[in-house]
Amino acid sequence: MPELPDTAAPMEDPGRRFDRLARLVGPEGLKKLAKAHVMVVGCGGVGSWAAEMIARSAVGRITLIDFDTVCIRNFNRQLQALDGAIGKPKAQLLAERFRLINPQARIDGLNEFFSEASCGALMKDRPDFVIDAIDHVTSKCFLINYCRSNNIPLIVSTGSGGRLDPTQVRVTDLGLTRLDPLARAVRRILRGKYAFPRKGQFGVQAVCTLEQDRAPHNSVEATDCKAGCLCPQGENSLQSCTKKSVVLGTAGFVTGAFGLACASAAVAHICGDI
Repeated sequence: MPELPDTAAPMEDPGRRFDRLARLVGPEGLKKLAKAHVMVVGCGGVGSWAAEMIARSAVGRITLIDFDTVCIRNFNRQLQALDGAIGKPKAQLLAERFRLINPQARIDGLNEFFSEASCGALMKDRPDFVIDAIDHVTSKCFLINYCRSNNIPLIVSTGSGGRLDPTQVRVTDLGLTRLDPLARAVRRILRGKYAFPRKGQFGVQAVCTLEQDRAPHNSVEATDCKAGCLCPQGENSLQSCTKKSVVLGTAGFVTGAFGLACASAAVAHICGDI
């Protein structure tokens, strides 16, 4: 019998991990990705999938920001939600995972709450692209305005909860999004507080869906924070299930589709004309 290859041997060329991507974007595109710095703010049902695809797209530096820890209710949609992960920081778990995907990349997992107060320190190394997967409306709006004011390219994820059809996911201008309560609240604040246009486009890309959100089924667990349910605390405590007036259902194949669309926009921007 022929000898089997030694799969444990170190790879002669680590770049071969991204050979199939190189065949799409070419050697110049791969070089651009290796030199790029992408920041993902919010590492939950959308952000974890976006970040994973950024890591698998040979991006040379990735900054992950999320102050939250894994909760038992994250298992249906968040990549870092595995046995033994409950209570551990989401951003740091992803960083550990991504270092195994691309050991040559710099991966920083920051257990921080993104806000106006923390922005200066978190943004001191200006990223080339930002993926906004925040669910805290005030922080989300501040990040969007900060990036627009400082000419930092970004894409915004609108609400993915209450949906079941990933084929309805689209990328459009944030000012043109419809059907989503989160996007509606964001547009209102951006117009009122940050002087975004009253009508028409904002000049900010967003991932949205054409599907109307569905009302959740009744659940005895909806507001019962026990047995591994670790709701957000501190500045993001309003996101805890006990304080939400409605807890929408989520499907990982929809939140994942949102995240993949975010990653696609980042890679397209970095590679440019290829």
